[in-house]
This record gives sequence, structure tokens and C-alpha cells, in this order.
Amino acid sequence: MSTPTSDVLIIGGGVAGLTLALEIADHSLVTLVRPDQDDQGASRWAQGGIAAVLSPDDNFEAHINDTLIAGDGLCNAEAVGFTVTHGPSAIQWLIDQGVPFTPETGPSARYPYHLTREGGHNARRIIHADDATGRALVDTLLNKVNQHPNITQYCDLTVVGLLKDDQGACCGAYGCDTHQQWHSITASYTVLATGGASGLYRHTTTPAPSSGEGMMMAAELGANLMNLEFQQFHPTCLFDPEGPAFLISEAVRGEGGLLLNETGQRFMPALDKRAELAPRDIVARAIDAEIQRGTLGHVLLDIRHLGEKAIRHHFPTILAHCASRGIDITKQAIPVVPAAHYSCGGVATDLKGATDVANLYAVGEIAYTGLHGANRMASNSLLECLVFARSCAQALLVKTREQSECSPIFECRPSLSVNAPKAALSDIRQRMRATMSQYVSIVRSTAGLNTALEQLKGLLNTLEEIDDVSVDPEGKRLQQALQLAILTVLAAQQRHESRGLHYTTDWSQQQPVAVASRLSMKDLPNKR
Repeated sequence: MSTPTSDVLIIGGGVAGLTLALEIADHSLVTLVRPDQDDQGASRWAQGGIAAVLSPDDNFEAHINDTLIAGDGLCNAEAVGFTVTHGPSAIQWLIDQGVPFTPETGPSARYPYHLTREGGHNARRIIHADDATGRALVDTLLNKVNQHPNITQYCDLTVVGLLKDDQGACCGAYGCDTHQQWHSITASYTVLATGGASGLYRHTTTPAPSSGEGMMMAAELGANLMNLEFQQFHPTCLFDPEGPAFLISEAVRGEGGLLLNETGQRFMPALDKRAELAPRDIVARAIDAEIQRGTLGHVLLDIRHLGEKAIRHHFPTILAHCASRGIDITKQAIPVVPAAHYSCGGVATDLKGATDVANLYAVGEIAYTGLHGANRMASNSLLECLVFARSCAQALLVKTREQSECSPIFECRPSLSVNAPKAALSDIRQRMRATMSQYVSIVRSTAGLNTALEQLKGLLNTLEEIDDVSVDPEGKRLQQALQLAILTVLAAQQRHESRGLHYTTDWSQQQPVAVASRLSMKDLPNKR
């Protein structure tokens, strides 16, 4: 088992992890653990763009207010203000890195780059790179990371746990490589940028989503998890049961796309004055209701009226992908369904990304910063990744000048690799996803959550009865996913109201005071 040491260990290679690595590598030794294939994370699949106050016609107060409204009473106002006011400098940093944002070429342009509008926003403030913004960001930043001499990358290592010293402080991580060899990486500071928990569900907007394993790694060391019940379902994922997940960007509705039921009628104007541009929780519930009333299993997103030229200009990626699936969106409406998309809850952090565990930080979707509250507003996610990665970098640059030695390791590592039966693990994972999708998704009920808890506890029992499953990398990650699923249900059970993304038929009203949920490992119930 190798034990290389660095100043900062970053686990995750999306926008948050790459940004952080670049921001500190000039002054610190960085170890970056990321997937060999950078299309496995959610960042690369982000289409719409990044929300920021860039136009002279926009202002911070408006962006803050839109975010607070979308968060339905649970946003942390300080976190919202911090994120929004640091947005323009984060965008300028990306421009300086060479990200190829779509220019605005019109003679009356008020800003050099095209800005679109998405749900919940009352202004055009979404800067983008055509309809493949995530890909443009990841490609640009990864190219910079690959050239930096102070960044050591591990692309064949699956991290399954964190290291701690005898004081409980984090001092690195351990995992298994593709040859089933175990490795540990010690570091003065460890940053989790492993993404959210959409993989707990059957249908997602990302082909290979994480299932909250990083959240549970942090919880195992004592970090608190907050607002796990607020799992966002993107309203419009391409409906194609035979193909991989594919997101239809919110920008499609921002540019004038209309939602139609199976009879060809719009249904959003009767439900919300913002119609198709209402916040995602409202639109997703409306689509779900239409699907339940209909027979097709989907609704339709129609942009044919925009014209072929505009469609080809604004949505080349979506146009090409749909064409590869036999759908010409210049002539046909797009069949869409809601799908698990973004975790608004996660590991509790401060404005610098610090968790409750000494020397452990979290940035990106894994973190609960207080920005999103009960519902994330469109395109605030990449903004959060950038702003908090840069803030975390500034904190770590100060820390690494003060301390460079790791504390002695006190941890329990597997002594050998074990291969649990893959078919059994796959079956348990699929049953977990089916349970979460049926009982813990867009519309919930007390009875359904009770059923989900019992089924998930049974699945965890079944998993842990497999010999040595906790020292098999895949088995350990599945155990973490099931534990997080159980904590998610517990958080939902404790919220006796409907707020934002948590909508229950048994508690239709909101409580007078909005309170964030908080859980930890000690809240896991006895499984039997």
C-alpha cells in the first residue's frame, strides 16, 4: 500500500475540484483523484450555463431575491449574498482561463457574451457555451490541470473512505485501484468534491451519477448532513427508456420552449403565472401530475416555433443528440420526463468549505452551503462550484502556510481485496433505486416513506450478510449509498410540511418557521 503525501488532497474532478486545484497549485502540492473518464461526473453534462450578474441591466439584489424565492424559505441569506456577489469575478476567472463562452454579436449587445434566461430568474443572466457549458468548462480546466507541475493526478483509484488521526481530524483517504490494490494518500487537508446523490434514483440526468458516497465518507468521520430530503428532479429529461440519460436544458424553456400534455395543450399557465419558467419544483410536480393523468408516460417540450435557424444556433448539442435517437426537434416536440438531477442538501460547510471535521472540506454539489434552501434555482449550481472552490482555495492557502505536517494516521484499512458477488450487489442497487423512485421522489406520503424505510433497512441487512462486503470497494460504496438513502428518508419523515422539493400529500401546508434538517451517522436506526 503506497502512502504519498501532499499539502491538499482533492477527491473529485468536476468543475469544483478542478477549479480548486488550479487556484492553489501555484503555492501548494496538490493530489487530485478523479475518474479516468471525465464524462462520469455531473459537471460535464451541465448544458444551460452559469447564473451571474453580468449585464448592466441586472443587479445583485435581483439575483439574490430570485434565489431566495426559489429556495422557499430555507436559503441562508448570508450564503446567497456571498455567492451572488462573488459571481462576476468567478466568471471573469473562467474567461481568463479561456472558456469559450458564446459571444453576443448583436449591434445592441449590452454584454460581450450571450446571456439567456432560465426558470426562476427575472432577468437574462445565464452565461453559457452554446448548450454544452459543462463540457467547455471541464475541457478547459482539465487541460490547465494536466499541464500544472504541482498537481499529481490519480485516475484509476476509487476512494471509499477517509483517514483520521487519534484526534479525529481528517488526514487523507484510502481506496482501491483497478488492479484491486489498496492505497492510502495522506494530506494536511482533504477536500471532497465528489458530487451529489442522484444515483440513489432509477432515472437521472447524468449517465453515471454518484450516489452520495462522499457524503457518507464525511459522515463516517463525524460531519453533519443537512437537508437531504431536498432532492431536485429536473423537469425535462429526454424520455427514451432504451437509451442513456440525457438532460434537456432549462435554457430550452428560457428561449421560449412550451410544455404540452399528450393532447397538445399547454398546462403551465393555469398553474403559475411564470408558466414554463416557474422554479423547477413547481414545473416537475406539474409534469408528474400530467404524466399520471395521461397514458404516454411523458409530456412534450415544443420549440418548433422558434425556427430551425434559432434551434441550430442555440441548441446544437441537444439537436444532434435527439437526432441520434430518431427525433428531429426542428419538426417534432421532444418527449420529456422529470429525472433526479441535483442534491440541494449534503455535507454542512461554512463559506470556506470547512466541515465539522478538522482538516476536511467539501465543495460543489456534495456540500450544503445554504445557497439553495429547499429548491435550487437554475444555473446556480456551477456558480456555487466556482465561488466556493475559490473561497476554499483562499482559506487553504493560508492554512498550508501555517501547517504542512500530517498527524499520525489512526484508521482501519482492508488488509486484502475481496470481490463480493457482482450480481447480488447489482440487484440490491437496482432495488434501492426502485424504492427511492417509487416512494421518495417528486410526490411523497407518510405511508410511502414508512414503506421505503423498511425496504431500505432490509436491503442493508441483505448487503451486510454478504461475507466481507465492507472491504470490497463496490460493496462498501453500496453500503454508503444505502445508508444515505435511509438518512434521506428519515429527513423526509421529520419534515411535517410541504416545502420546495419536499412535497407530501399528508402535510400540504408549510410550517410557520422554516428549519433546516440535520442528521449524522448516529441517527441511523438499528437495521433489524
